[in-house]
Amino acid sequence: MLFKKLISRIAADSQYLHDISHYATSSTEDSVCSVEPGTAEDVGIILQILGENQTPFAVKDGGHIMNPGYSSTPGVTIAMTRFNTVNYDSDTETVAFGTGLVWDDVYKALDPYNVNVVGGRVSGIGVSGYTLGGGYSWLTNQYGLTLDTIQAFELVLPNGSIVNVTDSNNPDLFYGLKGIVTTFILRTFPQGEVWAGQVTYSGAEVQAVTDATYNFANYVVDPKAAIITTYDYIGGALVSSVIMFYDAPTPPAGIFDEFIAVPSLASTVSTQSFLSFILSSVEEVSLNCRGLYHTAPVERITPGILEEAIALIECQFWYNELQDQSAYIISIDIEPFLPTILDHGGPSAYPYTRVQRFLPLNLYFGWVHPQYDAEFYDAIVASASSLTTVALAEGQTAILFAPHYPNYAVYGTPLSSIYGTALSELTTLKGLYDPMSIMGLAGGWKVPNPM
Repeated sequence: MLFKKLISRIAADSQYLHDISHYATSSTEDSVCSVEPGTAEDVGIILQILGENQTPFAVKDGGHIMNPGYSSTPGVTIAMTRFNTVNYDSDTETVAFGTGLVWDDVYKALDPYNVNVVGGRVSGIGVSGYTLGGGYSWLTNQYGLTLDTIQAFELVLPNGSIVNVTDSNNPDLFYGLKGIVTTFILRTFPQGEVWAGQVTYSGAEVQAVTDATYNFANYVVDPKAAIITTYDYIGGALVSSVIMFYDAPTPPAGIFDEFIAVPSLASTVSTQSFLSFILSSVEEVSLNCRGLYHTAPVERITPGILEEAIALIECQFWYNELQDQSAYIISIDIEPFLPTILDHGGPSAYPYTRVQRFLPLNLYFGWVHPQYDAEFYDAIVASASSLTTVALAEGQTAILFAPHYPNYAVYGTPLSSIYGTALSELTTLKGLYDPMSIMGLAGGWKVPNPM
């Protein structure tokens, strides 16, 4: 009997640890308990109990958020694991899926139907936070942000009631929801084989990769083509990689030729299914590290910005200030998108302006030991500021009003830098749908209470 009780306790602890775990160890926090609702009604009951008792809570979906406390809590973790179904409707060309999934699950379910959604770009990304934050995809040049393809979602309001939200029946909630989403319904698009993969280059080839990145960002206008160029400091060495994507079995001549001509260390580029490509794009090199994201939005990619990114990677800070650090990763990612990506949807709280698109450069810093948390936070904030300074010096003054991508922005970023002129509308929505500030008991970006 004692053995059976021990096995039961181990299993329970294992499930609890899964419920609270995050991609970055710095985002994982011990909760007093976790709960796994199975229906929207369950979520409503849980919210009412937590609200009545003023209990801090977190909503945990994929667990890829880097900001500590945003989907973790010392209180109660609501793990959305059981919201894990995917239902494709060929008649309406839509798919409904639960918010406990990662994009891999959705892609796997849609693969047999030769259709796809505008979703995450690497394996292991949760569907919920990604979508609600905006969502930049390999298909964004063609179809817009992920949130632009939302047809409806099932939402549990802070008072526990359930609403099926669409742009026509609840336009205010569709613009800036308040509550917990349990199901998304997204448009689907035809999907065949793609030409895609990652090429890794040595530090000696960084300038050639930089030149190719600048030319791609400024001269390639084919909406089926996309790249992410990364400058990385890993294991004491500067390397670079480019993830290349073309939404067809073979790209037209000229689009990626400059990258291919550069001598590389390794390449996974091939004609393959979209699913195969995503499953090969893993981030396990930084798994189980502490970590932070941040962003520095820019109007356009310039030689000056690319040179500054490289300079930051090679900055003496890493050698002088962190010389006792046993392991760390510094990465700055260049993500070009066409100027037309915001023409596919809107309005939305993010981006609060669609007059001009901004490019969400991503900074990722990963490390092992918690005693370096403050140093890395200061370093990533300073690095983003340096990139912004370069862009302003080049005349990119519109970035002073650029929306900061909430899925990248580090904690401490002013809410006005993310939601801008939409913030007043979000504040009004909070007063209307969450007057008791129940969602204020959870982590994430905190919309202020109305005056």
